Amino acid sequence: MSVRYSSFGDMANNCCLIVDDSTNKSALVDCTEYSDRMLELIGDTELEYILLTHGHYDHILGAKDVREKFGCKIAVSAEDASMLTSPRDSLAAFSGAVQSSVQPDIILHDGDVITLGETKIKVISTPGHTKGSVCFVSGDSLFSGDTLFRMSCGRTDFPGGSWEEMQQSLKKLRELDGDMKVYTGHDSITSLDFERKNNIYMKTV
Repeated sequence: MSVRYSSFGDMANNCCLIVDDSTNKSALVDCTEYSDRMLELIGDTELEYILLTHGHYDHILGAKDVREKFGCKIAVSAEDASMLTSPRDSLAAFSGAVQSSVQPDIILHDGDVITLGETKIKVISTPGHTKGSVCFVSGDSLFSGDTLFRMSCGRTDFPGGSWEEMQQSLKKLRELDGDMKVYTGHDSITSLDFERKNNIYMKTV
């Protein structure tokens, strides 16, 4: 397995491509936009999934067009599924962003395992930023969306957010086995050990 990532849009969203090296099949974690840069990230891989960490507009706006181009499947949690069809729920209506409605193909649940060639991707439910936020673990990589950031965590003051749930989700991530490279939803990539030692939001739960 290998990982490619790039930053997109005004909010510097990190979109990551998980590639199963044995088959060239891939999964895109979050899809900020449909653009030449996004197509370049996907490259000549066989895109099978768009895996959404949550349903806020800056993580989903390109999902419909990317699915139409590649014939891949969109996966999101049940709690955040309405955001794919509701600009109010996704917050697009309050940002000026134009959102195209799209239905998910797969509803994600805590503990689900997605098979990508020989690569396994585990779903971890991590509510707090939104009710249906999830993280993905594959090998020694953690894709944390807007749950865990370098030296910080996602905000909890949007509809569906909960500081109490965020604390429990950060505790769940802290207690994962071993160190992992953490691909965050925004800003710098980090590591789980670094966050365990230095991130006040993880150290206090």
